[in-house]
Amino acid sequence: MEIFLDTASVTEISHILRWGIIDGVTTNQKIFLNEKGVDFQDRVLEICKMLGNKPVSVESNGSTLEEILNDARFFVNIAPNVIPKIAMTADGMGLEAINILSKEGIKINVTVMMNLNQLMLATKAGATYVSLFYNRAKDAGENPLQTIREYADWVKENRYSAKLIAGSIRHPKDVEQIAAAGAHIITIPYKIISEMPYHKKTQETIEEFDKAWKEFTNK
Repeated sequence: MEIFLDTASVTEISHILRWGIIDGVTTNQKIFLNEKGVDFQDRVLEICKMLGNKPVSVESNGSTLEEILNDARFFVNIAPNVIPKIAMTADGMGLEAINILSKEGIKINVTVMMNLNQLMLATKAGATYVSLFYNRAKDAGENPLQTIREYADWVKENRYSAKLIAGSIRHPKDVEQIAAAGAHIITIPYKIISEMPYHKKTQETIEEFDKAWKEFTNK
């Protein structure tokens, strides 16, 4: 299983990269809204350089097929490790865009998906990554853990190479449950990933050992 960091902050990326656990980065419009005053293209390039050859997902925008395609084609020219994100639109336009771009050799992360039907369609259309919004799916009454398990089985049985990314993470416990269900990738916000090394009992035990060592060395 891979871990992506869900952010556009170079400070956050720099911090977590030092842990040696990050396999990629995902961004979206809301994430970039938090990065006030930055030039979009410059920031994407900066993140891509920080990640080396690891994937950096950037959301394609537009209300027409041509706008979405042009955005995606523009993004992949910023850096070789940019992965355009295409939303699963209700009218199938997103699927059409995925089909066109994948035939051009462009890797695509299909985003904002809530159920197995959407994941399967995106995979069939040519997606490289398929993103399930874990907690938003829960909010909508779906069972995302079951969806992850079913998709992992389906993609393996049908020999597709697409990887499932679970996003919309709100608690460290979400990560444990998603990993156990068999997701290929989890993309985690900085706040949540920063909380993951902590356990109360671990901290208490460290303090107990530190105290014992001080007593031992003061003899």
